[in-house]
Amino acid sequence: MTRRILLVNGPNLNLLGTREPEIYGTATLTDVERITADAASELGFEVRAVQSNHEGVLIDAIHAAREDCAGIVINPGGLTHTSVVLRDALTGVSLPFAEVHISDVYAREVFRHHSYLDDVAAVRVVGHGVDGYADAVRQLAALIP
Repeated sequence: MTRRILLVNGPNLNLLGTREPEIYGTATLTDVERITADAASELGFEVRAVQSNHEGVLIDAIHAAREDCAGIVINPGGLTHTSVVLRDALTGVSLPFAEVHISDVYAREVFRHHSYLDDVAAVRVVGHGVDGYADAVRQLAALIP
């Protein structure tokens, strides 16, 4: 199997570095992609990254991952709490995936406490800032033969 991980960042994550820095910090999406790629490289994986504010683009990328990826790291952003179709895409491709959230969603608004992915994710990393992406890669890689 290919030693590649798909990194998926959902809506509004393109604003990292400027969006609510008191919650999300000052690291940018480029920083997140580098942190993820560095952690993956240490474990013999490469990373393909996609970010979109459009749910269908993310679903298409997830579908394509079954052709050449061994797993997925995803921060679905607000789609975490609303998207059954994102869940269906992730379970439909039968790849292990890690759900990542930069902030501690459980210390925030009540509507953020529910995730449509938490019961099907192989790994969940919540509230570790952007370093959570590296944590997710390491935990996910341990599950990939």
